[in-house]
Amino acid sequence: MSETQALSGVKVLLIDDSNTIRRSGEIFLKQAGCEVVLAEDGFDGLSKVVEHRPDMIFIDVMMPRLDGYQACALIKNNPQFKCIPVVMLTSKDTLFDRARGKLVGSDQYLIKPFNKKSIVDAVVTHTHKKQEEKTYGY
Repeated sequence: MSETQALSGVKVLLIDDSNTIRRSGEIFLKQAGCEVVLAEDGFDGLSKVVEHRPDMIFIDVMMPRLDGYQACALIKNNPQFKCIPVVMLTSKDTLFDRARGKLVGSDQYLIKPFNKKSIVDAVVTHTHKKQEEKTYGY
């Protein structure tokens, strides 16, 4: 099965205040067969989570108004959305930043600038894990 077939129908929400990051992520994910929803900040992202019910979320750490940590915590503390995998996107790669991401419930930490392989691999990893949990009930 090709990468495009494997990710066909997977809905991904990409939340980032950088237009460049949103557009490059959108291109990479669409080329892999994903349906992509974009949001400009944490507040916009939260409304899109409710509206679109994505299979996976990528969220920038550093954003105005509501940062990625706060938005991730709100998503993960909501019983309707806590099972959605959340990957933090950041250029900050310290142990403290990673620990803070884990504390708010993020499933992975992806360093920017990401490439097509790293972002698509994250989707494959987390959507397949989610499918196994549904199939095997764990």
